[in-house]
Parts: sequence; structure tokens; C-alpha cells
Amino acid sequence: MSEKTYHFIGIKGAGMSALALMLHQMGHKVQGSDSTDYYFTQRGLEQAGIKLLPFDIKNITPDVDIIAGNAFRDDNNVEVAYADKNGYNYLRYHQFLGELMRQFTSIGVAGAHGKTSTTGLLAHVMSHITDTSYLIGDGTGCGLAKSKFFVFESDEYERHFLPYHPEYTIITNIDFDHPDYFTGIADVFDAFQTYASQITKGIFVYGGDKYLQKLTASVPIYRYGFSENDDYIAKNVMRTPKGSEFEAYFHDEKIGYFSVPTYGKHNILNALAVVGVTHQGGFKAADVAKYMATFAGVKRRFAEKFLGDQVIIDDFAHHPTEIEATIDAAKQRYLDKEIVAVFQPHTFTRTIALIDDFATSLNQADAVYLAQIYGSAREVDNGDVKVEDLAAKIEKTAKVITVDNVSPLLDHDNAVYVFMGAGDIQKYEQAFETLLSQLTNNVQ
Repeated sequence: MSEKTYHFIGIKGAGMSALALMLHQMGHKVQGSDSTDYYFTQRGLEQAGIKLLPFDIKNITPDVDIIAGNAFRDDNNVEVAYADKNGYNYLRYHQFLGELMRQFTSIGVAGAHGKTSTTGLLAHVMSHITDTSYLIGDGTGCGLAKSKFFVFESDEYERHFLPYHPEYTIITNIDFDHPDYFTGIADVFDAFQTYASQITKGIFVYGGDKYLQKLTASVPIYRYGFSENDDYIAKNVMRTPKGSEFEAYFHDEKIGYFSVPTYGKHNILNALAVVGVTHQGGFKAADVAKYMATFAGVKRRFAEKFLGDQVIIDDFAHHPTEIEATIDAAKQRYLDKEIVAVFQPHTFTRTIALIDDFATSLNQADAVYLAQIYGSAREVDNGDVKVEDLAAKIEKTAKVITVDNVSPLLDHDNAVYVFMGAGDIQKYEQAFETLLSQLTNNVQ
């Protein structure tokens, strides 16, 4: 590894901030630049003492090795443009990661949904059992110079995972998303098939996914799920006040009894995938069970907050499948409360492509509120879709709210408010929390 300072262009990105933290903890010099707007990932960077700079061509010097965030190009970032014009070499995040992982026994976690939660759980368990470095998509990174293992999130967008050749991978599911890049589900499957062909020792896939069932590889493919046809099977699943419990089997062999402090079918599957990987890795089931039970979750994945009698959940869900899973988890967690979904569509292209599926998934909530569509820097709003178009397709009465007026959310008693989205939905959540605080203070 270079002894130069690593300079991250776009250091506040979730993957970038995690990688920066990991390299810093491994003893390397790290700095980065980004927008001056606050983003939740910067707290960890600041606590680590990593220098955060505004975008400026002065940051690009001969004494830095440059890692550029995938969202930044010469037409939207002064540093990338300057580097291109003046012959400075740089690696993209995924290119650098592909080189870095070669020094470890690497385990990737891929899939359309559930990557971050599964990566977080696997990293938590393995880092307590053995020396493990990891990168989680919520902006969390941990680096140990003596690590043998490396756990990381493997992202399919724009086929970014193709530079990766890890020993093992989990693939949680294959689903159509990122319509600004993928042409359809066949294109998505092709990307995952190529990725699977690069794995060198073993692949763990959800056996109930019809696309994952079609994957082929030159290494063993282990299927996990609830069916007797799976290799790793969850049986006797129970909901408890603390989460979910299940017995795990490898074919007819009972591995052990496991508890995970989360709710919903998808979280049991994520936990079972971790059981499968660690079982094949030769780790003791008792150790895996011990640390799985202490998992505190990852950022912006079913993050709960309690304000008096009100329950507020913050979740990154921005695809119909994720929304349905999050609402299901809320129902399992709070059996006697009204589930109020507050959702912000993320990107116009995704809203157009999946609008009917969004409506179906949001119908699972007891009440629905919609924030304005959050457009990404990669697209232009051509006026082809409005949030009101989604509201019209939802069977329940879906109200459109603004960040300046979230008072309609007060029309519920004994409710759980589930704020979902990948844009700036947290601004709506913060506005609602401020409103609740004001009402509480007035009452007092």
C-alpha cells in the first residue's frame, strides 16, 4: 500500500466514508473533500480526526493518492476535472476496493436488497470471533492491519462489483432496480451471473428467489431459506419480545439455536445467511449465536426513536420490496399500533418504472403520507411523473406533505411513524420531531 496520503473525492458518501475510516484505522494517512452540507456519515470521520475539506483544485497535489467517488465526474466536480486535465491518476471506489481485498480472505454481500443489514450482521459476528476488517454501506468501516478476513458490501449498480473476486459471497436476492442504468431484470441477472462467476470458493443464495435459482458457478452454491430443498434451513421460527429466534440446520444436521434482535422474514433470512457462511468457515455455532444476539443494527435500517408515547422509525427503504419488508417488520414489532408510512420516492426514473409496485407495497401500511420526489444528480426532472401520480394509485387515501407542514401526521393515535427513503426524508422526520417537541412543551 502507498505511504502517500489517500485523498477521497466525495468522502461523505456511505461507501467512501467507510473505506476512509478503514484505511485510517489501518494506519494510513487519510483526508477527503465533499460538499459542506451536513451528512450523517461525517460524524464518524470527524471523531476519527480525518480532515474534511471543501471541493477545491488545491486538494489535488502530487503527494496524494486519489480515490474518486463514483458519482463525481469531470462535468460535475472541479477536482475530478482538474485531475483529468492535468494527468493525475485516480481510482474509483470499486476499483480501489477490488485491489485492496486481495490481501484478505474476503466475503462480499451482494443483492438488490438487504446488503447493508446483512453485511452489518456478518461483520459484527465475525469481528467478535476473529480479526476482521469490514466496510458497511451505512458509512461504517473498521480496519485492522493484522486482519485475515474482510467483510464488505458488494454493490451491483453500474456493475461496480465486477472488479471484485472474493473467496465467498452472499447474494440476498435479485430484483429490478436502478432503471437509470439497467435495462430490465435480464440485464440485472446478467450482472449478478458475471459476478458469481468470479467467486473463488463459495456462494450463499436465498433459495426462494427464482432468479438466484438460475445462477451457475464453478464453486459450490449453498441455498438458504425455509424449504427442505435448501442447504441451510431455518425451522421453528418464533417472534419474541426481543426479536426473532430460529433453529438452523445444514441439511439434516442441526447447527444450533439462534436469536437476532430484529423482526420480519427478511431479517431471519439475513441471519441464516450469516449462519451458513460462518458454518462453512469452520466457526463455532455457539460463538456465532452469542454475538448474533448482541447485534445493534446498522444506521438508517429500522432505526427506532421514542418521543414520549410516539414511536418513530427511520429506514433507508426506497424500493417496493424494501418498503414491504420494513412495514412487515414494523407490524411484527408493534402488534397493537397503527403503522403510518411516510415515504419519499427516490429518483424520477425509479418512480416511473416501479410506480405500481410502490403503490402495492405502501398499501400494506395503515396510513400513507408522501413527500416530494427526490431527484438524483444523475437525472433531470422532465415533468413525466409527480408524487401525486403515486398517491392516486394507492388504495388508501395518501396525503402529500411538505417539509414546512408535517402537521397532518398528528391525526393518528397509538401510531408508529415509519419514515422511508434514500433522499432527504430525514428533514421531514426532523420537522415532525420538532413539532412534537413544541406540542409537548406547550402542554407542560
